[in-house]
Amino acid sequence: MNITFSNQKIFSSQQVNDLYTSVGWTAYTNDLPKLLRAISKSSLVISAWNGAELVGLIRALTDEETIAYIQDILVLPVYHKQGVGSQLMRRMLSELKGIRQIVLMTDQGEANLPLHDWYRSFGFKFFEDWGTIGFAIFDVGEAEVNL
Repeated sequence: MNITFSNQKIFSSQQVNDLYTSVGWTAYTNDLPKLLRAISKSSLVISAWNGAELVGLIRALTDEETIAYIQDILVLPVYHKQGVGSQLMRRMLSELKGIRQIVLMTDQGEANLPLHDWYRSFGFKFFEDWGTIGFAIFDVGEAEVNL
């Protein structure tokens, strides 16, 4: 297996659909043009390739000084446990070196429980371990905002 890495931000609809669908992230693929725009507008994107096949991707949003938010990290299931995700994370953290806060959010579903230890292996901690809490709004268009 000869995995190569790239910082490109433009992918075909099929490549992105195949990758996100393979890990069950269909909420993203329900509006594929929006997902493709989001990836292209991300501050940093690192992708993993086996030849012409997109096998993994990590992306982040950052001001490049004080805060970075890792939005997605995903790898085709057939490449799980082969170090592709670890390489993607190491490369991203190297790109974000020197930034005070790096945030990553994931759900607590059963499927993600094994990943918690994996995230911790890179230095991530639960918010409460830092004495902090986090807040989020999902689907802000549907949320009632009082101004």
